[in-house]
Amino acid sequence: MSGVLEKFTPLAERMQKAGMPQVAIETLGLYYRHLLSGASGEIAESEIGPVTGLADAEQLDNACLELGRQALSETVLIKLNGGLGTSMGLEQAKSLLVVKEGLTFLDIIARQALAANVPLLLMNSFATRKDSLALLDKYPELLKFGLPRDFLQHKIPKICAETYAPVTYFVDPELEWCPPGHGDLYLALVTSGVLAALRRAGYRYAFVSNADNLGAVLDPVILGYFVCEKLPFLMEVADRTGADRKGGHLARRLSDSGLVLREAAQCPIAEQAAFQDIERYKYFNTNSLWLDLESLEKQMAACRNLFELPLICNRKPIDPRNPDSAPVLQLETAMGAAIGVFNGAQALRVPRSRFAPVKTTDDLLAVRSDAYFIKDDFTVTLAPDAGNGPVVTLDPDFYRMVGDFDQRFADGTPSLIGCESLQIKGDISFSHKVSIKGRVKLANEGPQSLIMPAGLTISASCGKATD
Repeated sequence: MSGVLEKFTPLAERMQKAGMPQVAIETLGLYYRHLLSGASGEIAESEIGPVTGLADAEQLDNACLELGRQALSETVLIKLNGGLGTSMGLEQAKSLLVVKEGLTFLDIIARQALAANVPLLLMNSFATRKDSLALLDKYPELLKFGLPRDFLQHKIPKICAETYAPVTYFVDPELEWCPPGHGDLYLALVTSGVLAALRRAGYRYAFVSNADNLGAVLDPVILGYFVCEKLPFLMEVADRTGADRKGGHLARRLSDSGLVLREAAQCPIAEQAAFQDIERYKYFNTNSLWLDLESLEKQMAACRNLFELPLICNRKPIDPRNPDSAPVLQLETAMGAAIGVFNGAQALRVPRSRFAPVKTTDDLLAVRSDAYFIKDDFTVTLAPDAGNGPVVTLDPDFYRMVGDFDQRFADGTPSLIGCESLQIKGDISFSHKVSIKGRVKLANEGPQSLIMPAGLTISASCGKATD
């Protein structure tokens, strides 16, 4: 134990110097001990089984709707807003990216909250706070609830992959730090004083989701189900498809029949085939959760705020924009893993439409197109004639970064309302009013950018482009 304490002391001192609360330091200490002990955090097939018999959101009735409407006055909307979108070349909060009709994610979220007449809280990181709150200044109506507009995620030191000591990076000292994953939500609500403020103001329920998931809107029907069932915690899950094979899934512990979330990093390498079996493990976590704040308050008090979740140890380059930079370890937890901690926690199957994240420029092109529109309540949804929506695959060499992407669609997004799939290989730019129909593959193998002329319709059915 003394050896662990000695190795952890430099990390603790760095966090103390940065003003992190003592309980956040102690929490990292718990995970650091697991790291040094060689704990893998793996969940073996012998420990779990498939989940069956979940309630279905599409089968809930008007009684849930009415109960949910009554509970709206006790409900708050929390959005996870700590991401910078570095994988897309962004250097500010990803939620500040324009996604539809000149509106950013955060514009849409703020308007959704106002339409539902519920308070909006952001869980920001140190990197996203300033710019995000500046945008929310456009919506002074949100202040009427008398609550804070945000609370901060904690930050922890990145750890040298070889020595397990805190890293030093003179090129950019800010990159010596990382967030501890969105599982930090529960502790951050406490240390910020926000949980206590919400309870004093009479709030009982919270809907939590990612800022980049435009499908995650506060649904009073699901809220009514949550209230009716008197649940402490509810996870929204959706059907896994072939595209979700490598993502985490929901399972049931054989030891006590409790639910558990297993991420890819927690699956033994020899059991990957079972992990990817979408017939056996049918549901994935959408990262949209419902919390009973009274239950959370009691849970945190019972563990003296040392709310321990399964550890996820991520190995990454210290500079996410430079894959050749020094390897570090980031000790993280997932907020959905709390389904295995709350006694009586449940999962609810929801339609895929409630999971519409914008993780890449592929997703961004689809959402910006006419295949999606904004409803009066500021829900972003598929157009009636868009079928299941277009599946877009763009060449990452030319479109992965938002700056490059915007350059190639500078004259506007092509019409995709009649498009089933679009695959682009090579450097292709689009003039205004280009329309794409059916299943289309476009390729440019030349060194110069190919420009699709204005007014062009590209149809798979005729196999050629036409004016």
